[in-house]
Amino acid sequence: MGKVLVRIATVPISLKNLIRGQLPYMRSRGFEPVMVSAAGPESETVKIEQESPLIEINLTRKITPVQDLKALWQFYKVCKKYKPTIVHSHTPKAGVIGMLGGALAGVPIRLHTVAGLPLMEEAGLKRHILNVVEKITYACATKIYPNSTILKEYILNSSFCGQEKVKVIGNGSSNGINTHFFSLDALDVSKLHQLKQELAIKPEDFVFVFIGRLVKDKGIQELVTAFKSLCGKYKHLKLLLVGSLEQHLDPLSAEIIQEIEHNPAILSVGYQNEVRPYLALSHALAFPSYREGFPNVPMQAGCFELPCIVTNINGCNEIIVEGENGLIIPPKNARKLQEAMERFLREETLYEHLKSNARRMIVERYDQGHFWELLYQEYQEHLKEHEFAISKLS
Repeated sequence: MGKVLVRIATVPISLKNLIRGQLPYMRSRGFEPVMVSAAGPESETVKIEQESPLIEINLTRKITPVQDLKALWQFYKVCKKYKPTIVHSHTPKAGVIGMLGGALAGVPIRLHTVAGLPLMEEAGLKRHILNVVEKITYACATKIYPNSTILKEYILNSSFCGQEKVKVIGNGSSNGINTHFFSLDALDVSKLHQLKQELAIKPEDFVFVFIGRLVKDKGIQELVTAFKSLCGKYKHLKLLLVGSLEQHLDPLSAEIIQEIEHNPAILSVGYQNEVRPYLALSHALAFPSYREGFPNVPMQAGCFELPCIVTNINGCNEIIVEGENGLIIPPKNARKLQEAMERFLREETLYEHLKSNARRMIVERYDQGHFWELLYQEYQEHLKEHEFAISKLS
């Protein structure tokens, strides 16, 4: 039997989306993966896709002290039962539960991937609490993997931990990207044509696409505002919104909701398990998020030769190189976003230049197979260090 590897995230959709395909790969290299998360609608799917068991505990995405203590006890018992050599956590809540619970249970290798920090958008008491939680997580971890260079710098500047504990794997990302899967060649052309007809997208239309949750900190307010202004000047313009509306977490204003619902040029299709067809029928990605770790969406868009407009935040400003495969704008700035979108419409030479570089730059820097091998090598290095430490004691 291989060494037990526990991967923990707060909700199963994170195990599905953040580390898709990793666990079958690690199993093929000799590990026995076990997943841990809260219950969720994706639980059964993720067990099939990751070819691994999923243990459900009472994790929540909010600050819930009583629930969190219960989840900590549950995870501690999981570690005592399965005796993992490695616990590797993703997402903030799973990070503190996984790292603290793993430490208390005596798990020798405790790794935490940081893929964005919600505390960046908080202030006051809540910010203080989140800072403390982050410091506990890092103190209990044996290694921290921010998924971008700028996120690493933020962690060090915030004094969450020391330089020796932090490392970015490869060029960044939590999972790389499957560049064969995210490719026009992998799609059925007839189904794409059918989807285009269903959405009433005409050959002369220029389609901006956004993929992600429809919430304020993804820049949806600025995106809809900018698009509304452009609609008056450009008749063959569409905005395709692919993602769920989450008004309970980070609500959009009533005015923006009304615009999404009543503007015929805005096509809001809700959450889609399969995003590739929507990328394939679009012309550019607009991704004006306020904060990210290392987002998958610009990489996915690049694989479909889409120039990207992203904000000047960590992750986004590493995937996108200004003037090479996209444009970078300040966050929370509808005017700059509108100007960038308009450049794609008016400056054909610029658009074609960005498009010609888009896929190549993603394939060269973020191919998934390469990332998985680098992560496997990280695991091997930690195992060697652990075995060496045991041999010195004996």
